[in-house]
Amino acid sequence: MGQRDASATRARILSAAVAEFAAHGYSGGRVERIAKEAESNVRMIYAYFGNKSGLFDAALSDVIVRMAQEVPPQPSDLPGWVGDLFDFHQRHPEVLRICLWAQLERPDAASEPLETYLAKVESVQPHAPTAIGAVNLLVIIYAVAQAWQLAPIGLLAADAHADTDTRRAAAVEAVTRILA
Repeated sequence: MGQRDASATRARILSAAVAEFAAHGYSGGRVERIAKEAESNVRMIYAYFGNKSGLFDAALSDVIVRMAQEVPPQPSDLPGWVGDLFDFHQRHPEVLRICLWAQLERPDAASEPLETYLAKVESVQPHAPTAIGAVNLLVIIYAVAQAWQLAPIGLLAADAHADTDTRRAAAVEAVTRILA
């Protein structure tokens, strides 16, 4: 039972850390708020994660791994993949937010291992237009999938008729045309 409680406590801390760091970044994130939200204490956070940096890195890793598992590349259906990535970011805006904070405040912690990216590049290479290349195509696909999370709110409001389905369709169509 002690192990189960430890796992549950660690999971609650990680979940609270993701929410805190997505909302406030590394610098603005507070370990005390995380402990309170996780129904734990600061001592337990330091026992599991070492320090605030270790906690941030674990929270960032958690969301990156979750995204990689839930939405793995689909080299034979890249337009479908961009739609799936779009859907993921709609359901989990905290993932993009914590990744952006990491790029701003802790760029060394902000990326998957190079081997992971190289595997994605290799899987997409046969489907990438020569003029674009696999790396640039992946950058474009991620940018398109995340665009509505990053766009100015006023710009999004300018299209009063657009809904999530319309925006998703636009993302899929954009990648379809890039690949044509």
